[in-house]
Amino acid sequence: MLHPSYAELINVVNSEVEEGEDPVVNSRYSIVMATAKRARQIIAGDEELVDGRGKKALSVAVEELNQGKIKILSDENAEEENSGELME
Repeated sequence: MLHPSYAELINVVNSEVEEGEDPVVNSRYSIVMATAKRARQIIAGDEELVDGRGKKALSVAVEELNQGKIKILSDENAEEENSGELME
């Protein structure tokens, strides 16, 4: 069994969602896509946010997500952040 499980990762990502709001992540697919994207960033040279010595980039990305070091943004939040970046 993989640790952390998909269910645990989904709970971590959705832990900051207030009652009545839609969860940020509903599926394993979202977890896979987010961790794969982060792994590509690490491979490209981004700094690891956890101790990744001897680990592959994907394992580091999963650990970062599990520890809350990275966040998955909902579509609405991602659009807001992108529009903010363009205005600067």
